[in-house]
Amino acid sequence: MNRMLQATGEALARYLAAERNTPSITLPTPPEKLLAALRPADVLLVEGHSRISAAVKFLTNSAWSHAALYVGALGAGRLQTPAHLFVEADVVAGVRSVGLAEFNRHATRICRPVGLSEAERGAVCDHVIARLGQSYDLRNVWDLARYMLPEPPVPRRMRRRLMSLGSGDPTRAICSTLIAEAFGAIGYPILPEYGTRVATGADGARWVEEEWHIRHHSLYVPRDFDLSPYFQVVKPTVEGGFDFHCLPWGQRALQA
Repeated sequence: MNRMLQATGEALARYLAAERNTPSITLPTPPEKLLAALRPADVLLVEGHSRISAAVKFLTNSAWSHAALYVGALGAGRLQTPAHLFVEADVVAGVRSVGLAEFNRHATRICRPVGLSEAERGAVCDHVIARLGQSYDLRNVWDLARYMLPEPPVPRRMRRRLMSLGSGDPTRAICSTLIAEAFGAIGYPILPEYGTRVATGADGARWVEEEWHIRHHSLYVPRDFDLSPYFQVVKPTVEGGFDFHCLPWGQRALQA
């Protein structure tokens, strides 16, 4: 029975992951500009065009349905081919490395953790590289498949919870949890939970202190890296020296 469920889940994953010809929110960034702007441990958010991407975007109320971690030169000799630069959790292939061409047709956004040392960037990259070959959490595929209707009857307050229903198996991952776990391993915040605690001094005096907690990695979705106040949004077009005077406006645009 388990083998049958596994085979059915894999077939469903292939169906849901098939690319469709749908319009993007914006033009894809030219590959050379994207590559020039990336640094190791940057998170690349991707606007996917598959059925499963549509479900993720609906449930998270976001344009971003996928996330990959850029490892760049830190992956040299350790990724699946020398041309690969990213690690991601793919719904069909599991945790794998991919090259820049994987995202050429998609709108993307770079989210950069701020203040990391070279060693900390390396630790984040090492964490995801060590998980190459692990399986995608197919329980997540089943959960998403139930909400593939054009307007799933899911109250807004429940949508995030539906993205964290995976099996809990530590050898399986989805794209955002893989990356969130890597940042959690070095204590870097994404959207931490805030609380307070009562502290007591040596003289018996008591006061209230703020206390932060790292949220469990299974509770993260791709858009959280965009929303996080601790990740810088990097725009390759602007970084590369944008000049609006050089835009190829058509006559109709100029007359409007």
